[in-house]
Amino acid sequence: MQLSSIAYNDSKPLLHLEPGTKILIANFPADGHFNPLTGLAAHLKRIGCDVRWYTSERYRARVEKLGLPFYPFRRAIDFFTDPAGMASPKRARCKTAIGRLNFDIVHAFVLRGAEFYEDVKEIRQDFSFDLVIADICFTGIPFIREKMNLPVVAIGILPLTKTSKDLPPSGLAMTPDYSFAGRLKQAFLRKLAKTVLFARSDKVMHREFARYGIDVENEFLFDVLYTKSSLVLQSGCPGFEYWRSDLDAKIKFIGALLPRPVNRADTKFWFDERLLRYKKSILVTQGTVEPDVNKIIVPTLEAFKNSDVLVIATTGGSGTEDLRRHYPQANLIIEDFIPFAAVMPHVQAYVTNGGYGGVMLGIQHGLPLVVAGVHEGKNEINARIGYFGLGINLKTETPRPVQIRCAVEAVLSNPSYKQGVEKLRGELEGFDPAALCEHYVARLLPAKRKMPVSEKAPDTEPALEE
Repeated sequence: MQLSSIAYNDSKPLLHLEPGTKILIANFPADGHFNPLTGLAAHLKRIGCDVRWYTSERYRARVEKLGLPFYPFRRAIDFFTDPAGMASPKRARCKTAIGRLNFDIVHAFVLRGAEFYEDVKEIRQDFSFDLVIADICFTGIPFIREKMNLPVVAIGILPLTKTSKDLPPSGLAMTPDYSFAGRLKQAFLRKLAKTVLFARSDKVMHREFARYGIDVENEFLFDVLYTKSSLVLQSGCPGFEYWRSDLDAKIKFIGALLPRPVNRADTKFWFDERLLRYKKSILVTQGTVEPDVNKIIVPTLEAFKNSDVLVIATTGGSGTEDLRRHYPQANLIIEDFIPFAAVMPHVQAYVTNGGYGGVMLGIQHGLPLVVAGVHEGKNEINARIGYFGLGINLKTETPRPVQIRCAVEAVLSNPSYKQGVEKLRGELEGFDPAALCEHYVARLLPAKRKMPVSEKAPDTEPALEE
């Protein structure tokens, strides 16, 4: 398989896994953490691996639809469905965005790590898996790697959060400044983030890991899951990441790792003749998690109703009929769900809150972006969109119609945005995510891999550094 030199820095052929390799996939219970792993799971199953999945009960149907055995959370709490989670009165009493972020980090992630570990230990009594593949936010990673002495491959399903001496701290959506003064400021902010802004979360993390004898020394909480993973396979490419001189060798870019494509047999064919009538068409979505259509969908419909722009809105099932009643204009299409592969080739711009998978898909279709999202790490994704000239970052959760209209008009009229997206699209096309994932996993499991016919087995196990 031929890949670009950026995608795979090695002259040797890609390795393959032996059929029967036992792999447990695990994820933090959120769609943006689950969905990207489905394409990889389908590939591993297709090549004959014994793949099973551990996650929240609410993903059971989707896992079983993939034809995979399912293990539910037993001790682990699903933060998004538990009363002590998103709906907790304690969370509601957090007065600042940083306060809420600390609450979420502690209760959604840090405190769940030991629970994930206890569940996985029990699963291994039934399924003697060879390794675990988990999204980078799955806080069971350090426990599985150190207490069970098993390899764990983390999948980066959001921009890199690992601390770098060249960058501002992650989480604040600050873009880098490589000047001398900028570096001094960023060094101060990194210290501030660790000792003040995220000090509570950091302290709880160190306490929880210490209970199990896991030494994280003086590491910052945003770094631990990277350093404790055997390998980090980062969805995306270098062109969508800020330059850093200290990129860890265990972090490998694999291209856009996207959900398993929708089976045409599972969905009705979708097409609307208005796609052929309008010269300018845009797609708007808030994903499947955000139910408040007033954040992005309503302002976009308001901005373009009765105009010469066709707006295609996908609601994820939130308020679709009400929106259709309030917005019956001929240039507005409102659906619960449309396969993006069916609609993206017909539109010229993409308005979104900035989910990482959706952004990668939009770039793969060459679409300039207008993004408006702050929470759940979307601020970091959207900051990169603005920084790399892929679109316009509105830097808000609640854009006004005039902001959206002006931003859409700007990305449609200024060719630099389209050019930026096309450049990144070309870089992504040099990757084969599934093949690269299989290759790197095979390198971790020398006894479970097979060599390409033209390659003799090496005398010793090659280092991960290439």
